[in-house]
Formats: sequence, C-alpha cells, structure tokens
Amino acid sequence: MNKKEETITPPGDDFSIRCLKLGHQIFFSYCLHENNKLPCFKILDCWHTYFQVEKYLKETLTQNDWEEAFKKPRKPKILTLVELIEQAKKSKKQEES
Repeated sequence: MNKKEETITPPGDDFSIRCLKLGHQIFFSYCLHENNKLPCFKILDCWHTYFQVEKYLKETLTQNDWEEAFKKPRKPKILTLVELIEQAKKSKKQEES
C-alpha cells in the first residue's frame, strides 16, 4: 500500500505496520478494537499516513465512542503498570487459596 492514500477505506488484514505500543507488526483491524472494543488511542498517529483514518473513524464511531477513545484523559503509564502488578498479585493469591 502506498503511503498517504487519499482514501478513507482502511487497509485489510493483508497489510500491517509496526505498532509503536506493542513493538511488532499489527493489522488495522486489531487497532480498531484494542481499547475495550474502542480504537487504540494511538490509531490516529499510526495510520494517518496510509489512509484518512480520522475521517473514517468519525464516520463510523458514535460521538460518545469518539470522545471515550480520544478525548478522555489517559492514565500515566506508571499508574497502569502498578494496577497490572496489583491485579497479578491478587490473581496469584486466589490461585494459592
């Protein structure tokens, strides 16, 4: 796929790019539902050079979903990591019980 296509049609699963968040190749379809069935907050940054991703999402998402995915303040990464560690500790304690 050529960069900066003027289409709003997303690429199929025969085209992937390197995910800045995960560090490996990923398809648009994954990015579209990565965030609890909402688009990844990085989707606009990652895909804008390949097609008109913002226009596509504004046409396909509800206003509420758009705001939830892109307007809601993000937790600091360290807080997310601490929460994941706490969840793992709780899970381990439950397995040991």
